[in-house]
Amino acid sequence: MVRLLGPHDRLLTTLETQYPLVDVHVRGNQITLEGDPVQVAAARTLVDELLTMVRSGRDLEPVEVQSSARIIDAGAGSPAEVLSQAILTSRGKSIRPKTLGQKAYVDAIDLNTIVFGIGPAGTGKTYLAMAKAVQALQRKEVDRIILTRPAVEAGERLGFLPGSLTDKIDPYLRPLYDALNEMMDPELVPKLLTTGVVEVAPLAYMRGRTLNNAFIVLDEAQNTSPEQMKMFLTRLGFGSKIVVTGDITQIDLPAGASGLQLVTRVLDDIDDIHFARLTSDDVVRHSLVGRIVDAYTKYDAEKQAAQYARENGLPAPAAGANREERRRGLPRDRANRRPRPGAGGR
Repeated sequence: MVRLLGPHDRLLTTLETQYPLVDVHVRGNQITLEGDPVQVAAARTLVDELLTMVRSGRDLEPVEVQSSARIIDAGAGSPAEVLSQAILTSRGKSIRPKTLGQKAYVDAIDLNTIVFGIGPAGTGKTYLAMAKAVQALQRKEVDRIILTRPAVEAGERLGFLPGSLTDKIDPYLRPLYDALNEMMDPELVPKLLTTGVVEVAPLAYMRGRTLNNAFIVLDEAQNTSPEQMKMFLTRLGFGSKIVVTGDITQIDLPAGASGLQLVTRVLDDIDDIHFARLTSDDVVRHSLVGRIVDAYTKYDAEKQAAQYARENGLPAPAAGANREERRRGLPRDRANRRPRPGAGGR
């Protein structure tokens, strides 16, 4: 029961949030559900699924409770089965998909040669791709892992960094090293890097190569140019698999189109290439991250609508009133505003 409810009953609180018309009472080892019959039935199914996960030795998190509720509501099967696939177990910690979207993404990597994981920050795009790469290496399905990113400054000028070329590009590749050290024995990683079994390199180093029997992950692909994306994809050799990850809402290119945006239109109908699109529902970071992503998505949609209206001579969409006006329902009119001090009004 303690593992089911979670620290400070946070999993119980998540359950109540998912089904607001249900009153949940816990006494000892007994859980009582009362309220709307439809939601009570769904909540009971969810509790049964969570119990199955707990009895299998899993430590649950709020995101798994939320994902399980969505799976039940969508009739997409048993959450205990859908979310039970462990990709890796490292230092007693299992790496597994935690949402329905992540499960579809992982399954697509198994079934296709090239997979594009597109979605906002915190959806596990790169982390799960790297876990699948390590799994493939451990199973001897590939001979090496190649991890790459474009070395694009995200608005900050790093200047002339001291040290060797490796030292200069290391800040761009550090997130990949961090993930490697989480998934593999930290003492083993330097040996694999030295022997070339694991290679971490900037995207520019891929030009002119043919990559056979390798699991290749391109991270931050939204910062590739169309030419770079074409160059990278054509490095594919025999027995290899490619996973490309990126967030098209966070493009840091100074100018020009993103290769990730273009490739979704160019390669959309080709067999053995899959586009997995993750959403804010798949965010597994702090719950605020999902709401932040939704807020920015709404803002970008309003901005695009206003731009379209300007370009086509259409009436501009109603400008959003300020927060106080929206709360009170007042019209956005100058006559209704409070006069500024010294403007002649009281």
